[in-house]
Amino acid sequence: MCGVIGIYGSGNVVYDLYDAMVVLQHRGQDACGITTYDGEHFNTHKGMGLTRDVFTPEVMKNLGGSIGIGHLRYPTVGGGGIRDAQPFTRSAPYGIAMAHNGNIMHHKEMKEHLKDNELVMVNSDCDVEVILHIFAKALRRQNPGKVLEPQKVWDAVKEVYEKISGAYTVVAHIAGQGMVAFRDQHGIRPGVFGKRERLNTEYIFASESVTLELLGFEKISDIGAGEAIFIDNDRKVHRQKITNKKHTPCIFEYVYFARPDSVMDGISVYKARLKMGEKLAEQVKKANLDIDVISAVPDTSRVTATALADKVGIKCRECLIKNRYIGRTFIMAGQGIRQKSIKYKLTPNIPEIAGKNVLLVDDSIVRGNTSKKIVDMVRQAGAKKVYFASAAPMLKFPCLYGIDLPTRKEYIANELDHDEICKAIGADALFYQTLDDLVDAVKYAGVENFCLACFNGDYPTGNIDEDVLKKAEVDRECDRRGTNPSAEVITSDMPQVPLL
Repeated sequence: MCGVIGIYGSGNVVYDLYDAMVVLQHRGQDACGITTYDGEHFNTHKGMGLTRDVFTPEVMKNLGGSIGIGHLRYPTVGGGGIRDAQPFTRSAPYGIAMAHNGNIMHHKEMKEHLKDNELVMVNSDCDVEVILHIFAKALRRQNPGKVLEPQKVWDAVKEVYEKISGAYTVVAHIAGQGMVAFRDQHGIRPGVFGKRERLNTEYIFASESVTLELLGFEKISDIGAGEAIFIDNDRKVHRQKITNKKHTPCIFEYVYFARPDSVMDGISVYKARLKMGEKLAEQVKKANLDIDVISAVPDTSRVTATALADKVGIKCRECLIKNRYIGRTFIMAGQGIRQKSIKYKLTPNIPEIAGKNVLLVDDSIVRGNTSKKIVDMVRQAGAKKVYFASAAPMLKFPCLYGIDLPTRKEYIANELDHDEICKAIGADALFYQTLDDLVDAVKYAGVENFCLACFNGDYPTGNIDEDVLKKAEVDRECDRRGTNPSAEVITSDMPQVPLL
């Protein structure tokens, strides 16, 4: 899962890109990058870590240009080093800079195909570099002229769809021609489109709507499933629905990844989480437990916990205090890092815990390591009983579409049943959201279908069998072992093939 932003502005866009990336930092903390275009060159800087640490004022002075792309990396393909940080560029045709949020299937096979059949060296393990080369070669084969026609962009995107299966929202700048964004054929990964009036009409593409609101952009629409949007050099907007497959956005975006103040595909993340809490409340009521206080495991589940508490008529309090300088444990690169992070991320608020029966509400239970440590922490703080509720159903299947959970053995729900999980995490009672209730909580604004693959194994892209799952698991474990977080930061002001 990553965050991506593209801005077609009037003045220097680097400061808007920086602000947008800070707002989307929750989508990726591993690495970040910005590429701008100043009319002659691509100017790129990438680094490991958070936006505020990588992009100092001195760095940003060298990233001039009225068009730019920003990216926040959460590694799902590749080892997580600087070599795999986005955006990527290549020099022909025109010069193209590209970044994406998502994950493509058969990435390594596509990489080998490009090497053996197209004589293209893919110099990273990042899947967007594969998309970049396929898009660029498709565009070049059409002999585009000095002015790029929208139809040639549609044809190039269509070829990407034909060759690449997976989940992705792509933003690309074509030097001297304009900016294009397109979303995978099922719309699994999110993408929004907006505008604002300054010296000229300015446009933005972003992973979440909250970015638009921060920067004063008006939302035009979501990027549709299988849709491409091209803004030409005269700032004219061209849109084309290229394929018409079933729209199935990722439901886990609403459970965990997205900010609560975002609206994606017409669905308010905040309202969806409220409904998740109301659905969970029905189970809690039926259990007829003696609960004194309800608390969120901060921060993602806060809205869900509040709604649950309101529905059952029990006070909701802050039993756990979060250290805001510790990252999100779910998206950290390794289990060891996650375990250490949990220790420092949360501390118990003893006055709200001691001598009470506490119901903790979290967004999900993945490996169980976080849940067990939190339950133990609350019990050691003096709770008489500790109950646990998950806003998500049992996670059982690998996500092949951009979430770092490709190995089934990582899920506690594949090893233990409901009662065994309750015992393993040390809870006195355990509640899981049902899949039907989760869908009902999120389903409105005309969206009827979702990607539920991590819960039920039904992959919208199809053609996923046991061999594919096993290979994805092996590949991801190899990527993890190859992580090199200490690699150097490389900057450049010239288009290269690729720019690293």
